[in-house]
Amino acid sequence: MDSNDGRTHLHDVVNAFDVAMLVTHSSHGMHARPMAIARHDEGTGAYLVTDTRSIKIDEIAANPQALLTFQGSLKFASMHGALSIVHDRALIEEMWKEAWKVWFPLGKSDPGIALLKFTAFEGEYWDNAGLQGLKYVYDTAKAYVTGITPKSDDARHAAMHL
Repeated sequence: MDSNDGRTHLHDVVNAFDVAMLVTHSSHGMHARPMAIARHDEGTGAYLVTDTRSIKIDEIAANPQALLTFQGSLKFASMHGALSIVHDRALIEEMWKEAWKVWFPLGKSDPGIALLKFTAFEGEYWDNAGLQGLKYVYDTAKAYVTGITPKSDDARHAAMHL
């Protein structure tokens, strides 16, 4: 598979999700939590909304390296990258979603709102949807019957530097 095709496929898989698990480094190891995606950026980047009083702000300040993981019933992806904290009020207003009012009762002018900009360095996906899913079912059934582990299929899985 061409690396551009892999990047495009990763982009397509990731853009299907509106929630991701964000994994940061804490003083006790790793810390994971689900995060709503405010906006997918061009390529494989993303913006997440957060409260500036959140522990993740301290974790990111200490180590901006992070992992975003995405999981559905047939599609999965992970991206390793770095987070930066964005306080751009115009960008926050542009991305504002009324559902965020649950966490920010003062609305888009809440002083505690910040965005986390995720810039991916590496990505990996597994896609078992559509025709690829049928091929996966066939390959796994064949492996079960023959006892021979199926080979990786570049159309269903790829890892790459971004």
